[in-house]
Amino acid sequence: MEHIELFFKSIFVDNMVFAYFLGMCSYLAVSKKVSTAVGLGAAVIFVLAITVPLNWLLDQYLLQEGALRWLGPEYAEYDLGFLSFIMFIATIATMVQLVEIIVEKFSPSLYNSLGIFLPLIAVNCAILGGSLFMQSREIETLGLALNYGIGSGIGWFLAIVAIAAIREKIRYSNVPAPLRGLGITFIITGLMAIGFMSFGGMLTGGEEEATEETVENTVGMVTNIADESDEASSLVIETINDTEKK
Repeated sequence: MEHIELFFKSIFVDNMVFAYFLGMCSYLAVSKKVSTAVGLGAAVIFVLAITVPLNWLLDQYLLQEGALRWLGPEYAEYDLGFLSFIMFIATIATMVQLVEIIVEKFSPSLYNSLGIFLPLIAVNCAILGGSLFMQSREIETLGLALNYGIGSGIGWFLAIVAIAAIREKIRYSNVPAPLRGLGITFIITGLMAIGFMSFGGMLTGGEEEATEETVENTVGMVTNIADESDEASSLVIETINDTEKK
């Protein structure tokens, strides 16, 4: 259940583009055609699926305070957390180079269409954001880290493919001249982000229990207010009756 919850939340609720607006440069530049958007989106999924678990291992067994205790008790107090950015970026750059070699080998046309934006995945803030969110949220296991990486990549993939499909169709629409190009793209992205915000109402098990408790407390409060209102109404009626008698 935890894996399913994390997977869908990373795609819809915590979408890299629509929730945090990460990776916007590639999102806007390579979303003119669905074919190139699919290629770049697949590359992002692959890179996130590899780098997030690798960076989880680095964080757990090298970077956190006390992570080096496996080397011996004298290393238990070492804290290499200040190296997180350098190590994470180095891992990402290595994987991006691997992706670039594979794409150039097996799909030269896609490699040429992606152009400079394929190697720029190394500095795509959505890729680094996946590893940093993994670290800040203290994901507990390697399986959950892999799950989060794949889910985040799929979320970014859906975002860029959706905007690419819309931009292909909108070419034949009568868009006002000042909004053509990036103007209407920004507006559509904002509207899509508002739509994805509706997924924020998805409840987890713990939140559901908390919600039930909140509902019970609210019902109790309303009942108390109603009782007090009845008592106040009765007191007012008695006062009016006494006044009329006098």
